[in-house]
Amino acid sequence: MTFDRRRALAGVAAVVLYGGAAGCTDDDSGAMDDSASGLVSAEVGGGSFLGAEPVAPYTMPDVTLTATNGEPFNLIVDTGYPNTIVFYGYTHCTEVCPLVMSDVTSAYLQLPMEVRDETQVVFITTDPARDTEPVLREYLDHYDEDFVGLTGDLDDITTAAQAMGVAIEGMKKLPSGGYNVGHGAQVIGFHDNQAPVIWTEGTSADVMATDIEELAGR
Repeated sequence: MTFDRRRALAGVAAVVLYGGAAGCTDDDSGAMDDSASGLVSAEVGGGSFLGAEPVAPYTMPDVTLTATNGEPFNLIVDTGYPNTIVFYGYTHCTEVCPLVMSDVTSAYLQLPMEVRDETQVVFITTDPARDTEPVLREYLDHYDEDFVGLTGDLDDITTAAQAMGVAIEGMKKLPSGGYNVGHGAQVIGFHDNQAPVIWTEGTSADVMATDIEELAGR
């Protein structure tokens, strides 16, 4: 995989101190609220990764949520793969989440098979009221059947997100009667229980794939 490093960095250089925020709605306007953002205090492309690197790696929080098979899923115990890629979003998100998930999927499929076999993608909903286990499973199957979907109590989800530098604004009602959910749009890359890299909104699949291979080599 070859590409210009400076061009690759352009996708992540625009957001250094704050993770990109996404807010999607289920109303007819398709409007977005991008007022939520997660502080990630990071340097971009200055170290081992093309993505942003936290000053101190995030630690996987000891939080138990619910997987799409209805079973409890502890973020420390049940992320048994060396590499865990985490994204917070929700199935009714109409713009940002599908773009990010498409990039994550593309990056995952680019990985050499031996790296892919050691990599787990985890999607954690920020809208548990609507994202039940079956809804999440159907949504993720459009991307990859191996992706893990997690739901649960919103307080537990928010606790986990904060530990990873992701802000969740929560429900914001709209005049139409629907609502959107503001949430940080960064993707977090863990090796074991430490996350030394974050990919902000707009990061290319090539950059993520290259960084995941770097994670796998640790």
